[in-house]
Amino acid sequence: MENEKLKIRAGRNKTVTVSESEIEALRRYITDAADVAPGFDFCDKMINGDLLGVIDSIPDGIADLIIIDPPYNISKNFGDIKFRASSAAAYEEYLRSWFPKVCDKLSPTGTLYMCGDWKCTSSLQKVIEEHLVVMNRITWQREKGRGAKCNWKNAMEDIWFAVKNPDDYYFDVEAVKVRRRVIAPYKVDGVPKDWEETGRGKFRLTCPSNFWDDISVPFWSMPENTDHPTQKPEKLIAKLVLASSREGGFVFDPFMGSGTTCVVAKKLGRRYLGVDINSEYCLWAAKRMQNAASDASIQGYSDGVFWERNSFVEQNRGATDKKRK
Repeated sequence: MENEKLKIRAGRNKTVTVSESEIEALRRYITDAADVAPGFDFCDKMINGDLLGVIDSIPDGIADLIIIDPPYNISKNFGDIKFRASSAAAYEEYLRSWFPKVCDKLSPTGTLYMCGDWKCTSSLQKVIEEHLVVMNRITWQREKGRGAKCNWKNAMEDIWFAVKNPDDYYFDVEAVKVRRRVIAPYKVDGVPKDWEETGRGKFRLTCPSNFWDDISVPFWSMPENTDHPTQKPEKLIAKLVLASSREGGFVFDPFMGSGTTCVVAKKLGRRYLGVDINSEYCLWAAKRMQNAASDASIQGYSDGVFWERNSFVEQNRGATDKKRK
């Protein structure tokens, strides 16, 4: 890639990059929007094109789970695309230009998650509630970010959890439990109460709440990292995928970016569909999908549970990879 020629990275930097010599081989993972014709099989596809140009071709009700990470209401450059902040009313009209069509792709028992920050979260809730039933709002601690001299540092983001039918949707709490260190171990008759001692320390398996403080934002030493300006962590998306889709279920991401949702879906044995207008992002996604064929591990997820941030975790990749394939 042209930009890569201008960057000199340290030898230990694991950021995903794509060289000119790799592009042709990676294109087999990407479908051009112009090639989407009647009868097209959308299973396990990453499409390079404008969402509104392909959304009507995607069958209604195809997705068991939809994960949306749209442009927030801030000025941000996404490669050649520049998104500009606007009024709340204008941003809501932007959301309405595509959100109803995306909702049509959700199955009758399906679940939708949509990401946002403090500034746009009220607009997200308003537009989501026009079509779905909001079940909860997840807030996760985004520990990276710049400080602020005259305001509080922005260190949190939201994920809205919504369904078509609040009386009939899938949620597997056992699949998303968190293993946390026990600070004050309590025993009854000399036996640990609600915790266990392992070679890694004393831990308790806990039910997940709607506040997540165990997420690490991708950075240069993580193999999942790319140069995408708003990349979500694989661990974050894995929680949504495991909680709200069965193995073999269909996961749709209409703003695919660097491919995190599609890659995680593949690693966890789900089918996937992603769409993104940026060709460079699609190549990064393709490279990550290629890498996932030989390494299906997810940082922070091991032995069927999520570990709190900075816990010692052995990457038992061989055993978990065989289970996920």
